[in-house]
Amino acid sequence: MKSNKYCLGCGVLLQDENMLQDGYTTNMDNDICQRCFRMKNYGEYEISTKSNDEYLKILKAVGKTKDLVLYLTDLLNLDRDLAHIKTYLNNPMILVLNKRDVLPKSVRDDKIIEYIKDLGINFIDIVIISANKNYNIDLLLKKIKLNQPSKKCYVVGHTNAGKSTLINKLIKNYSNQEATLTISPLPSTTLNKIEIVLSDYLTLVDTPGLVDHGNISNYVSTELLKKIHPKKEIKPKTYQLKKGQSLLIGDFMRIDYIEGARNSFTFYLSNDIKIKRVNLDKNMTLKNIAKRTYDIKYHEDLVVNGLGWVKIVDKATIDVFLDKDIEVFTRKSLI
Repeated sequence: MKSNKYCLGCGVLLQDENMLQDGYTTNMDNDICQRCFRMKNYGEYEISTKSNDEYLKILKAVGKTKDLVLYLTDLLNLDRDLAHIKTYLNNPMILVLNKRDVLPKSVRDDKIIEYIKDLGINFIDIVIISANKNYNIDLLLKKIKLNQPSKKCYVVGHTNAGKSTLINKLIKNYSNQEATLTISPLPSTTLNKIEIVLSDYLTLVDTPGLVDHGNISNYVSTELLKKIHPKKEIKPKTYQLKKGQSLLIGDFMRIDYIEGARNSFTFYLSNDIKIKRVNLDKNMTLKNIAKRTYDIKYHEDLVVNGLGWVKIVDKATIDVFLDKDIEVFTRKSLI
């Protein structure tokens, strides 16, 4: 049977009729579905595939309100087009840059904020936080209070940006409730809107993450996914390359240095991903994967959606071998 009861973990309507559908529970008295229960208690991650059409309907409904929106994005994996969200939302919006704890401490917050401001996008404020480490959460709450036109505040962003983690931290810090939202490294953990009354003046609304179809998280095993998402401060790895050398990134990506002077390649990605230098002509590992060629300008990043980026100092022509569905792009160096 179905009821009017929704899972407190992912927001989907609970039902006990079909165990293959979202919201399944063996007992309708439960507060969370079987999928969330298994993720929370046993770490058994289960992907739920949702179309972005469903999520866009929710976003468009948010856009019809005048409520404050927190647009959350992952600092290690900044959205390629931060302005795109405004296609659906004309609300007052604070850009929240999450997962500060995984970037090197030597990176200055003000430099990152300056970089974002130079993009010329109209956010009413920009706040750098770490929901995991409780960094700048008090500051974020202060910004919310200063800018909210109503009690409701929506939290939006792509999957795995950390929306549920942030809301759970706000619940823990500023209310008497228990944090209940389900957190996992998988895309599409939150499946519907979830409202949380934090106080008399603030109700947070968690929304499903927009699925980024170019993100590497959609194309790797659960075990590799756990390695890709850093759990602590990353240690940048720098390689001095000359033409004719290659780098193997884990067992899923290869970079060949085709043309250019001696150059510096600095990797900003999880410490669990191993990198190996090889000879371009003598080692054919991963050469059977789809190839793309990039002409890198001075001080540009090569970004792999969902993995991190490579800072390249000098001009270069490189070949990248990687699953054809994973998005790769270049940008002006973030750091």
